Amino acid sequence: MSCCLCSLLCPSVLWAAIIGGAIYFLKNYMQGGQFQKDTDETGKVFIVTGANTGIGKETVREIAKRGGTVYMACRDMNRCERARLEIVAETNNKNIFSRVLDLSSLDSIREFVAGFKKEQDKLHVLINNAGVMRCPKTLTKDGFEQQLGVNHMGHFLLTNLLLDVLKKSAPSRIVVVSSLAHTRGAINVDDLNSERSYSEADAYSQSKLANILFTRELAKRLEGTRVTVNALHPGVVDTELARNWAFFQTNFVKYFLKHILWPVLKTPKSGAQTSIYAALDRDLDGVTGMYFSDCKLKDVAPAAKDDKTGKFLWEESEKWTGLVSTK
Repeated sequence: MSCCLCSLLCPSVLWAAIIGGAIYFLKNYMQGGQFQKDTDETGKVFIVTGANTGIGKETVREIAKRGGTVYMACRDMNRCERARLEIVAETNNKNIFSRVLDLSSLDSIREFVAGFKKEQDKLHVLINNAGVMRCPKTLTKDGFEQQLGVNHMGHFLLTNLLLDVLKKSAPSRIVVVSSLAHTRGAINVDDLNSERSYSEADAYSQSKLANILFTRELAKRLEGTRVTVNALHPGVVDTELARNWAFFQTNFVKYFLKHILWPVLKTPKSGAQTSIYAALDRDLDGVTGMYFSDCKLKDVAPAAKDDKTGKFLWEESEKWTGLVSTK
């Protein structure tokens, strides 16, 4: 007995226990706010983009547990169907559907919306979750810089094409997954499509700022309709979002830095909490044009409050996506 006690009290074991405990508590602390209210979403219809992995998948899983009907809108149908079957098996909710949606293609977006409207005449919550991050310079099928095209333009068109169903189903909600990166963003009014110069980081931050400017402008346009729209920062989450970021594919990151950063990263389940909160919390009935993080209201960067830039972006987005004629 005394030998065991001595072993436990030896410096190496004691320090290992202290460090292990510190890491455990740090990891738990960094998971942030959690949505813990019980809600019944039976009879309600949801669309979640980018739902086959990461926080999108966890968002679908939670809504499915609460009885909601969910359309998982994804580009990769094989991965989407695998995720769908997993969620159905876990929740016993068969009202989970996988549908093709490629946000880098305006044609795909229009086809998705047309198909959805043939199946459903109501939509209670649209969660614009999908995104790409720090891509090498590439263009969407319609010639948009990839990050602006997917993160903003694609969701801009999708949302506008679904507004009639959302209004018909009111009270209804739109949830826009943005990022703290918006605070480093600027809308380049003279080179919105990054044709003259390109920075992976700047283009990403611009797209996330665009998410919030879109949210605020849309909230004004939807005043009186009982359709609300809010944006959020999910936190720093351990997902596949950085798969296009070359730095994160290096051996240094894979085998060293990622393990060092693990204690401060949110799990996908924790990363989904603010999306779930914005979509389901009854206390947010009527709340619109806001920005949340860790299930709490947060302020946005000054650039996100620039109404003039917000209107410019809206008008350019209408032209780019064909919502208004450029002739």
